[in-house]
Amino acid sequence: QVQLVESGGGLVQPGGSLRLSCTASGRSFSNYAVGWFRQAPGKEQEFVASITWSGSNTIYADSVEGRFTISRDNTKNTVYLQMTSLKPEDTAVYYCAANRRPYELSYSAAKYDYWGQGTQVTVSS
Repeated sequence: QVQLVESGGGLVQPGGSLRLSCTASGRSFSNYAVGWFRQAPGKEQEFVASITWSGSNTIYADSVEGRFTISRDNTKNTVYLQMTSLKPEDTAVYYCAANRRPYELSYSAAKYDYWGQGTQVTVSS
């Protein structure tokens, strides 16, 4: 089992940047693929990005492609989500999640086994 903690959220102006971190404790993070999801008020949870155990493969939602970058440092048991050119519609609680199938990239929340508590990102002037 692994426990996940997100950090790095906050208030940022449109066009700004933030870097979110997802740090794991418990089992080695290199045993898991990791995804980021988000949920805005009144909306359903939405896939953002996913990365395989080694970091060699990634996928993104169309809405963030070219603006967000997912990466990982397994020596630090941490996955990052670098967010640039932020828009008000990026406002949401962002969650990281771990998938016990380390080679699997998935858009589906049902494929992920462990979840963090989330971190709030607000994009507003």
